[in-house]
Amino acid sequence: MNTTRCDRTPSWAALQARFETSGRSFDLRPEFAADPLRFASFSQSAPHVFADLSKNLIDEATQALLLDLARESGLESHRDAMFAGAKINSTEQRAVMHWLLRNPPLALTDQGRADIKNVATELAQVHSTLDAMLAYAEAVRADADITDVVNIGIGGSDLGPQMAVLALDEFVTPGKRFHFVSNVDGHELAAVLKKVKVESTLFLIASKTFTTIETMTNAHSAKAWFEAQGGTHIARHFAALTTNVAAANNFGISTTFGFWDWVGGRYSVWSAIGLPLAIAIGAPGFRAFLAGAHDMDEHFRTAPLAQNLPVRLGLLDVWYRNFHGFTSRSVAPYHCALKRYPAYLQQLEMESNGKRVDASGEALPFSTSPVVWGEPGTNGQHAYFQMLHQGTDVVPVEFVAVKKPLHSLPGHHTLLLANVLAQAQALMLGKADAGGHKHFTGNRPSTFLLLDELTPTSLGALIALQEHRVFVSGSLWGINSFDQWGVELGKVLAKDVEARLLSGDTAGLDGSTAGLLARLQA
Repeated sequence: MNTTRCDRTPSWAALQARFETSGRSFDLRPEFAADPLRFASFSQSAPHVFADLSKNLIDEATQALLLDLARESGLESHRDAMFAGAKINSTEQRAVMHWLLRNPPLALTDQGRADIKNVATELAQVHSTLDAMLAYAEAVRADADITDVVNIGIGGSDLGPQMAVLALDEFVTPGKRFHFVSNVDGHELAAVLKKVKVESTLFLIASKTFTTIETMTNAHSAKAWFEAQGGTHIARHFAALTTNVAAANNFGISTTFGFWDWVGGRYSVWSAIGLPLAIAIGAPGFRAFLAGAHDMDEHFRTAPLAQNLPVRLGLLDVWYRNFHGFTSRSVAPYHCALKRYPAYLQQLEMESNGKRVDASGEALPFSTSPVVWGEPGTNGQHAYFQMLHQGTDVVPVEFVAVKKPLHSLPGHHTLLLANVLAQAQALMLGKADAGGHKHFTGNRPSTFLLLDELTPTSLGALIALQEHRVFVSGSLWGINSFDQWGVELGKVLAKDVEARLLSGDTAGLDGSTAGLLARLQA
């Protein structure tokens, strides 16, 4: 693998010059007026996703330079190393193989791929675990006595399966309700426990090490509630998604499904962490979810850079972050089932690329991850879209829309689609007003992702698209997108503070923490 940090390539300087001469003053409106084929030039189909990039602040010359930047940075080499099972997670000396979780068995994989044989053993383990997990999911689905499934996890062990179960609600089996508990705040678990009964609830404890403090605190409280309510059959009503089988057994759990250290938490919905989704939509639905993601994997792995959608999106992110200086990106899914999609992307991007040093530990002279935030449309229109249209900061927006609804209520979907199209149009066109208060500057960029339907297959492709897009920008920035040391410090300090809250000892603390602790003790 031969990579070069993006700011050390000839194209970086060329892009800086390009930005100063035409990028800073780029205006979408005359670009559309001058080029009737702009939509065709800056839109494309990828597996299960159509993308319109034409309302972004780029032209053919800028896009060509960005593609040169990708080549000179060694993006293709880095991508190929990931798909070959190389240890590209350098700080932890691990491979990065979430893509393998959705790869077909070796017998069904293109035998022309020499790299897949490098990970044949891991692939066999993946399918052995997948088959066992899906068999268990089908058994739970067939068990009419189990009406509620409570997933207890945090981070990737919560955001992925929760987002996907909500997104695919139309495919969820009747007679089962799904609950997700992540916060160590006892109000969340207590609210769920009020809704369920001991004899009809299955608890899934999702923690790779079976030591995650928030998850295990909630798990032990759930177990205590279960026993206090007369529950006796822990092995029937609790299962674990973990590699620490011994700890799960000590808890009383006999059903466990593991995963591997080459699966980061935010990339784990495809693994045993996806068990809630598998129970919700069934084995065929879960396999379709994996297949959609695999289709996008193959697109990312094989498509030329100029027609590679994850590459084009990742390059846009670099262009906006490092040249235009845009600090955030708003995600606006126009489908209420995607309500947790922005939160899922927050972790995916900011935990992956929220880094201030490159892979060798050298401080970076440029910005990395944008702030990712958003809400479903049309709700967002009546909340933060005021700032998007008339605020002092330019915020690129990523719209997600679905062509065909899965409901039959007349008029609703036409109105929803009219709103998403109009918002993208209004951001670009703007509106003049001499008085100022009703003036819209326009020329505000957006990307439009369109799915034919929201199905397990298309959702899998959409998520994989975002995973690879994050890989692209992280690769160019020269950072390790697959560790998350920034999560650790606060968790370590919390152990000390917890003991001090019990003892009242403030010795050696900074003045603010000591003052707050004393006030909480009073």
